[in-house]
Amino acid sequence: MHTLRNRTHVLILLDMLAFEGVYWASVAMARHSSSSPVRSFPDYIVASLLLLFSLFAARFIFSVYHNVWRYANSRAYLMMVHSDCIGGGVGIAACYVCNRFADGVYFGIWQNTAVIGGFMLATLVMRFCYQQRYRYVNMSIENMHKIGIAIVGAGTTGAMLAQELLYTSKSRYKPVCFIDINKEKIGSRVCGVPVLPEDGEIVEKLKKMPVQEIIIALPELDNASAQRLIDLYHGTGCTIKIYDFPFKNNSAEHDRSSKRELREVKIEDLLFRDSLKIVSSEADDYYKNKVILVTGGGGSIGSELCRQIAKRHPKQLIIFDIYENNAYEIEQELRRKYGANLNLNVEIGSVRDTKRVDALFAHYRPNIVFHAAAHKHVPLMEHSGCEAVKNNVLGTYKTANAAEKYGVEKFILISTDKAVNPTNIMGATKRLCEMVIQCRTESKTSFAAVRFGNVLGSNGSVIPLFRRQIEAGGPITVTDKRIIRYFMTIPEASQLVLQAGAMAKRGELFVLDMGKPVKILELAENMIRLSGLTPYEDIDIIEVGLRPGEKLYEELLIKTEELSKTDNNLIFVEHDAPLTREEMEKKIARLTAICKNYDGVSSDEIKDVIREMVPTYHTPEEINRNAAGAQEMKAVMK
Repeated sequence: MHTLRNRTHVLILLDMLAFEGVYWASVAMARHSSSSPVRSFPDYIVASLLLLFSLFAARFIFSVYHNVWRYANSRAYLMMVHSDCIGGGVGIAACYVCNRFADGVYFGIWQNTAVIGGFMLATLVMRFCYQQRYRYVNMSIENMHKIGIAIVGAGTTGAMLAQELLYTSKSRYKPVCFIDINKEKIGSRVCGVPVLPEDGEIVEKLKKMPVQEIIIALPELDNASAQRLIDLYHGTGCTIKIYDFPFKNNSAEHDRSSKRELREVKIEDLLFRDSLKIVSSEADDYYKNKVILVTGGGGSIGSELCRQIAKRHPKQLIIFDIYENNAYEIEQELRRKYGANLNLNVEIGSVRDTKRVDALFAHYRPNIVFHAAAHKHVPLMEHSGCEAVKNNVLGTYKTANAAEKYGVEKFILISTDKAVNPTNIMGATKRLCEMVIQCRTESKTSFAAVRFGNVLGSNGSVIPLFRRQIEAGGPITVTDKRIIRYFMTIPEASQLVLQAGAMAKRGELFVLDMGKPVKILELAENMIRLSGLTPYEDIDIIEVGLRPGEKLYEELLIKTEELSKTDNNLIFVEHDAPLTREEMEKKIARLTAICKNYDGVSSDEIKDVIREMVPTYHTPEEINRNAAGAQEMKAVMK
């Protein structure tokens, strides 16, 4: 702060010296001109003080000296011209008045105008030279080891990036060229950096230039454009990054700082669709001053729900999880961010423990419950089917009972697309969880379930697995190169849950229009490219065979049932005919008895019982046999 203040004082002093130099040079010229009347030196001194005072008063009024001129743009220069014109006009008028009434001071309007113009030009040149000094310092020999970059996009965003890198001495980057498709810009220079055309030769040109990284600086970059640019510039061997607003794909995160950032391209940028904005302002307001409980609050979805809820000003947020490490991490994150502004409590325990769940609800009396606690790993649950039933089905049943007992307003179950025509125990247990919720249409508590596809980056998803395999040098393993899945980001999933929570009334099953499914093979190939490597050359991709219970595609909707739109055209409600409460209680009693007496490791008995209870249950072979004709598979092949 002191350094900046000292620089401002030096700048003011230099400007005053510049003014005096210009003024007395004009006086000397005027005194040697036969056409100009000669005034006494006191008159010239008074005139110089009047002009000096008016000019600098205007500069202070218009905050000219508040600018950091190292980073000044055209607006700062125009502001200085604007203030000098006004201040100079006032000074000329003052000199004129003094000349009329004091018979002195004034030695000509044109001479005074010339003084002001000369002073303005001198200070503009001084500012420009001062600014350029930092650019040339950055290009000096000691900074030649900086990373050379090519900036895709020579518009305002790209120019802003180049200017920041050129004028910041600590920058690690050195702009080498711009790349653009605008013919008016091609061949010109932006911030002194040449603009090259994005044509068929650009990849070969970049290979011959000292460019190590390519920065995409395009506003409102959509996923299709990101994919095209990744494919185009991958052949250069350069690292590709994006310069944009942080978390541009996470619409729920727009309350964060709007400062731009330079970041790696993430797989979320290549979802083959634009990110979805789901939560409405009405939904945001719904969670204010509510006591909210999140079971499984330390997991991928649960922790993101806690983040989203925390910034919507709840009265109290309770995180309930069996795994203390995850719960601790999200607790510390929220406490660092919100401190005493968030009433946060973390409780460790299992939804399978009836007494623990009952005590939790009795103590906190939550208004809203988000039930995210579940076992979700398909192969593991195929082997440990009884544990899936205990945690997913019976845990949901016990938590829902407690919600009714203690007057919870809304209970939102987190479900999955694997509950649609399930081919594995995990998916079938999640379908049973939905049935537990749907049968409670007469309850005073509003129950609803939210179903969505695979979540990018969540624990156990393919993204972390592929990333670890790439870091290890490969190969990437896919169970089958034909597999497709619906994907969404963690913030999208949490938004869907929040919106559904605000909209829920009685037993609805909410589903999201997620667009086209994604081929897992293409996902793997893109991740390799984003790492600066070439698929099948640097990193191989191999098939290892379908896992137990796995099918080639997931159906997001049960097509035999009617769907209706909500106020949000991305969210649908599935109207499944629910079982009666009595029918569901019988199923729960049977599952409870089986789990109580179960002491083996084989899941066949559990699987047989679940197949009876879930009419849409199929074997993977039944689904995969006809996969080629499925609507979801055809959509990917288009």
